[in-house]
Amino acid sequence: MSAMPEGCALAFDFGERRIGVAVGDTILGIPHPLATIDTAVTDERFAAIAKLIEEWQPRQLVVGLPMHPDGEEHALSALSRRFANRLKGRFGLPVWLVDERYTSVIAEQLLEEAGVKKGRKQKPALDQVAAQAILAGWFEQPGTAV
Repeated sequence: MSAMPEGCALAFDFGERRIGVAVGDTILGIPHPLATIDTAVTDERFAAIAKLIEEWQPRQLVVGLPMHPDGEEHALSALSRRFANRLKGRFGLPVWLVDERYTSVIAEQLLEEAGVKKGRKQKPALDQVAAQAILAGWFEQPGTAV
């Protein structure tokens, strides 16, 4: 396993329709929700990601890897791996895969504690906060480099 580079990291909660994005710095180890990319069009997704990379200048990217509670890969696991490989190929940055079990549950709890009720308002925030939980997990245990 490679050493975690110091500096900014962007994390992604990959979905077929929406991608939640969070940002954080390895020195502080505090992730923050950043954006939700809401499109299924690949070129639009990567254009939005390119803008975030240009703005935040991350040293590494982190992608959540969906897993079942028993540790078996999820139906979205292969798509998340493909997404991680595409990020690495397009942007030339180190990309890490992190087990994202329970991040959506954590995100829902955090939003409820913040007073954001389930429904239309919660959906876009949920993806960002799930990405925040993925990044928090990566700060604790970096996972696997792609």
